[in-house]
Amino acid sequence: MLLFVVKMMVSASPSLIARSSLEEMLDSLRRRDEGEKPKELPPALPARPTSKARLPSARRSLPNNFKVEDAEGSPECLSSLNKRKERDSGFKAGHFGVKRMDKDQNVESPYDGAPEECQIRPEKIGKSDWDDNIGYFINKKLHVWCRLRSGLWELGKIQSTSGDEAIVSLSDGNVIKVCRVELLPANPDVLEGVDDLMQLSYLNEPSVLYNLQSRYSQDVIYSKAGPVLIAINPFKDVQIYGDDFVTAYRQKLADKPHVYAIADSAYNEMIRDDVNQSIIISGESGAGKTETAKIAMQYLAALGGGSCGIERAILQTSCILEAFGNAKTSRNDNASRFSRVARLEDGERSYHIFYQLCAGAPSMLKEKLKLKRASEYKYLNQSNCLAIDGVDDAEKFRMLMEALDIVRVSKKDQEHVFSMLAAVLWLGNISFQATENENHVEVLADEALTNAAMLMGCSSQDLILALSIHEIHGANASIDKRLTLQQAIDARDAWAKFIYASLFDWLVEQINKSLAVGKCRSGRSISILDIYGFESFQKNSFEQMCINYANERLQQHFNRHLFKLEQEEYELDGIDWTKVDFEDNQECLNLFEKK
Repeated sequence: MLLFVVKMMVSASPSLIARSSLEEMLDSLRRRDEGEKPKELPPALPARPTSKARLPSARRSLPNNFKVEDAEGSPECLSSLNKRKERDSGFKAGHFGVKRMDKDQNVESPYDGAPEECQIRPEKIGKSDWDDNIGYFINKKLHVWCRLRSGLWELGKIQSTSGDEAIVSLSDGNVIKVCRVELLPANPDVLEGVDDLMQLSYLNEPSVLYNLQSRYSQDVIYSKAGPVLIAINPFKDVQIYGDDFVTAYRQKLADKPHVYAIADSAYNEMIRDDVNQSIIISGESGAGKTETAKIAMQYLAALGGGSCGIERAILQTSCILEAFGNAKTSRNDNASRFSRVARLEDGERSYHIFYQLCAGAPSMLKEKLKLKRASEYKYLNQSNCLAIDGVDDAEKFRMLMEALDIVRVSKKDQEHVFSMLAAVLWLGNISFQATENENHVEVLADEALTNAAMLMGCSSQDLILALSIHEIHGANASIDKRLTLQQAIDARDAWAKFIYASLFDWLVEQINKSLAVGKCRSGRSISILDIYGFESFQKNSFEQMCINYANERLQQHFNRHLFKLEQEEYELDGIDWTKVDFEDNQECLNLFEKK
């Protein structure tokens, strides 16, 4: 599974510091959507802050009489030099690739006359380009990528061509006939496993995937694509972290792609340019976003002074937020969730904290909360999954208690937190009995009702009324309406969700208060955005729609920032490049955002 990490410069208003990075970003983009004219255009992006390292050019192009020295020392006009290079090579320089010029070819290299590299779809590669190059690939016996009927790509060599068809000998010895549009050029062996995908001569889909696979097979999980770090989840422990690696990247002794390098670059640019930085981590569910965020935080904490004081407290927040905000799904044992209390699918778990509390709470706390085993609560046992392989929930609870102490959540507040968690579990065990009077319900007065009311600090009768009667307020009076069985169940689950959501919000607020001293000492910040990853199941729910909408919004912001602002900067600097078109998902977002 792939995830992408990109570093951006941001400017944050002090009044918005308490808000999450995702809320601030979405609100900012939404305000621009509402204020833009005309409405059909996508929202304008904020202007890139000026970097003190290099001021933007005051002109859009170089003067016509600008002089340069060639290798022999003789001055030439820049435009003449460019034309000479284009004439000699047969190519016009571009940004991500090269654009071939029409001329007679006497090619001596597989890269002369190559198709435009930024195009990855075979149908977008000009037929004339292949007409000019295919003979060279045959004569030099160079590898090409061949797309099979299964959709997979495989290396092979072109044996011959006839019209729009080609005979290709695959690497496994099989010989097949395919359409020429199903062929793409492969990179030479010398480029196999390069650190930066931009170094590839042919930047097409199979070449990119092959390069990543080659590195992954050697436990090299990090690669670059220009300013973007690509990470592939190894699903095992790889020995590329720790104090020795932190020291190497701090002292610039290591320059390989790594999340440490991204964090180090963000820190250095924040100090140098006095501009806030943002590290955006994007990828599908299970790609490793949360772990990557923790690794980045560990490096930044080391830069700030190590494992003591405010730095230690910041690192401990990950333990707390994972316990209360993450859950096991069918694809990811530690997925970031926001709606995982009342309904679970097979193979899933609710939030980690429920299982940790049941497994690790001291006997006195269990007695006070009337706590039972996790298997005895309906909110937890409905999915037939109560444990995660290799995870000790009791030990996780001990670590959580230590983290709460470090971020200075008082013992009294901790007891209140655990009481509300137990109340949610007991709410789920409350049962209803339908009456003969128009399918109305009665709440069964059992231990679940008694314990839930006790933990919530109300009487059993008050809780019965709240779960079985809906009060409708009119202009001059109010009317009590008895609920049906399904309405009562929905009301119970809504209560549980509301209590848990309020508890989570309160906990985040307490953590931010405990870290406020760090905020006062620093005028600049580095924000790390880690959100729930894109999901697509055989059966999707409202949760998947919310998750995927947030990812679509983030992806649009990322793409437009990476491509649009970069290309605007090239224009300001007078750089000649091939414009890169990118797919804009604004129409998809308009389905949800526009009236």
